[in-house]
Order: sequence, then structure tokens, then C-alpha cells
Amino acid sequence: MGAAVAAGLLLSSAAACGGGDDGDDSASAGGGALKGTTIEVAAKWTGPEETNFRKVLQAFEKKTGAKVNYASTGENTDAYLGPRIEAGNPPDVAILPQPGLMEQYAKKGSLKPLGDDVVAQVGQNFSPYWKELGSSGGKTYGVIVKAAYKSILWYRPQAFDEAGVQPPATWADLVKASGTLQDAGTTPLTLAAGPQDSWTLTDWFENVYLSQAGPESYDKLAKHEIKWTDPTVGKALETLAQIWGKGDFLNGGVATATKTKFDESVTQAFGQQKAAMVYGGDFAAANIATTKAKVGTDAKVFAFPKAGDTAPAILGGDIAVALKDGKGTQELMKFLASPEAGKVWAGLGGYLTPNKSVPPDAYSDPIAKQLIGQLQQSGDAARYDLSDLTPAAFGATPGKGEWEALRQFVMHPTDVKGTQAKLEAEAAAAYK
Repeated sequence: MGAAVAAGLLLSSAAACGGGDDGDDSASAGGGALKGTTIEVAAKWTGPEETNFRKVLQAFEKKTGAKVNYASTGENTDAYLGPRIEAGNPPDVAILPQPGLMEQYAKKGSLKPLGDDVVAQVGQNFSPYWKELGSSGGKTYGVIVKAAYKSILWYRPQAFDEAGVQPPATWADLVKASGTLQDAGTTPLTLAAGPQDSWTLTDWFENVYLSQAGPESYDKLAKHEIKWTDPTVGKALETLAQIWGKGDFLNGGVATATKTKFDESVTQAFGQQKAAMVYGGDFAAANIATTKAKVGTDAKVFAFPKAGDTAPAILGGDIAVALKDGKGTQELMKFLASPEAGKVWAGLGGYLTPNKSVPPDAYSDPIAKQLIGQLQQSGDAARYDLSDLTPAAFGATPGKGEWEALRQFVMHPTDVKGTQAKLEAEAAAAYK
């Protein structure tokens, strides 16, 4: 993606697809075949994300004659869905924030597997990795269609120009550029390493680890088939320490970084111009929009620098699943799995999908075009956010597990072995 001109991908959480029935293809419910059918879809989206998703649903309504009702789950999806599932009154389709929740529901028998025709559609439009991610116990339940792209760094072109720095392509370049910026009187980075926002540190780690260790080791670490005491983890931590371990590379030093929230880190870089760079996925554009900085001119992005042989492509994203049987449910899932739905969504902006049948020129947003090109170039090496693949107690809990171990490592960047031991002890407990 290089020094992409970030033109405002304001929103990327995620969504998804799936579904199956007795039909033979996605055209089987065309021409008003579902007239009189009502389908309920539950997701956490609000604001522009909800507006755009409703437009995708309207395209389905127009195609099939069905009526689709949207229900907002609020931020805690499980707190909304759990009681409805228990009461035997779930929505027809739900969009889940991470694969772990899909796995949890699948093991309880709460989900309906995708039919053969939809599985075929998924196989046609997604690489095997994404199909596997939506599967549990040998059955496919869902697919990611809307994703957050996490392999970029945001920067201030003015700061780079004044220091004579180019967007770095490799980790060594990043370390060198940081030194040059510092010499020019500009703090290189703001870092969000506060207790509630240490998820950013897991993203840094994932990008470095995927690049150095490669996709196969990444998958094994996510499943805890490799221990966190493995040398590959130590190498990644040593690499991160080349940036995190230099307090003067960080705005306010380590003491400030370890108290900084994510939105604050973006404001420090672009609102207060206290640093030249900040980590954030494509969704950071929404935070930048709260400052006077303009995405695309005052704020641009470059690909997360390669720390090894693999160009990292990390995605977050939600998974849509079917909770009820029914012709309408299965047809909607099939539609969401199709390039047809993806093209509608891509034209609305604020959207990315690993559906490789949605071409880059379908995207209305210039930054999205650049990022989707990067994603599609990565091919089978693209991976889902590792911390979201692990048990929540380890990978998604403030003050615990990976979040806190990496936060402590920012404070003690020479303690590679101790950090690995802590990560492994916490992982071993969480995976039981």
C-alpha cells in the first residue's frame, strides 16, 4: 500500500455472511420469491455503519421481496443475544464481534450450519483461511464480510517532510526514521499503552510476529500449539523493544504512554502535533476527524513495516451467523456471502471485505482501494487479529493476559524472558 493517501475510511468494525438452504444458487430467491417473509438481523452497528448496512439489506429486499428488520444489540453482543437464545427467540441472523463467540454458540448448538450451496459460494469468494475461521467442529457457520484493517501506521506528512524522512518499508527503516525525526526535534510516536487500551500493543505484536514467524507459526500461536516461551515470540519482543524500549521515541516517555488511551494517542499526534506517527487501523480516521487535521492531506498512512519475509496483513472483523432455520434466513446469508452484497457495500464507503470477488474498483473510498489492494496482494498470508482468536481472558481483557503483559514489557523492555514466562502462564490458564 506504500504511502497511501488516506481519504477517510471512517468506519470499519465488521460483519459477515453465511447461510444455506435447499436452493441451488443465489438467484434462487429472485423475483419476489420471498414476498411475505420477514427476517430479523441483529448487529451492534449504529450511525453511518448502520445506515450503510441497511442499504445492503434494502438491496436484498428489492431482489427477493422479503422484509428485513434491523435490531441493535448494543456494544455487548452476548449480553443481548444470550437471553434471547435461552428464551428460544433469537433473531434469524446475528453478527458476532469475534470468532470465539461463534465457537461458543456453535458448541452449545445455537447456530444453524451453512448449506452446501452457501459453502460453495464461500469457497468461491474467500480463501480457505476465512472459511476455516467461520467453521467449528467440521461445520461452516459464518463468514467475515466486513473487516477492520490493522496493518498500517498513520503519519503527519509535514513532520516527515521537515525531517527529510520517507515512509518506512521495513522495521529497520522505521527505527532509522524514528531516530532521524528525533534528531530533527520531532517525537517519532505516540503510543496507546494505557490499561484499558493495551489492545494496540497486541496489534503491534501481531504485525511483527506474522512478518517474522510467518502465517503457519501465527496460526499455531493463536491455538496455543506453540508456547509463548518459544524463541519466535522472544524475537518479536526484542524487535518491538527497538521502538518501545526507547522512551524518547514516545510522546511523554514511557510514563505517559502507559497511561494513554487510544483516542488520546491519535489526538496527540494530529490534534496537538506532539508526534509524527501513531498506530491505528483504518478506523483511526474517525478519531482523526475529531481534530482539525484532514485525512488525506494532514494525515496519511503507510503499510506496517515488514519485520521479516511476510508483508503483514492483519484484520479484525465480525461474523454473521444463522440462529434460525427458514428459507428467508438462508437466502439472506447466501446474499451476504456473495460479491453482489459486497459491491453494494463497497460503493458506500467505510468498508473492506476479504471477499476476493469484490474488485478494488468497486470501492468508492480511495484509502479503501489502496488497502484492499494490499489485502488482496497478501493472498493466503492475511490473518485475523490473533488476540481475538484466543480466549477472552487472555487476549481481550484490560489489565490481564496479553494486554497487561505487553504493557509491562513497555515499562521493562529488556525483560524478554520474564515477559514470555508471564504470557505463557496466563495463556496456559486461559486455554484450559
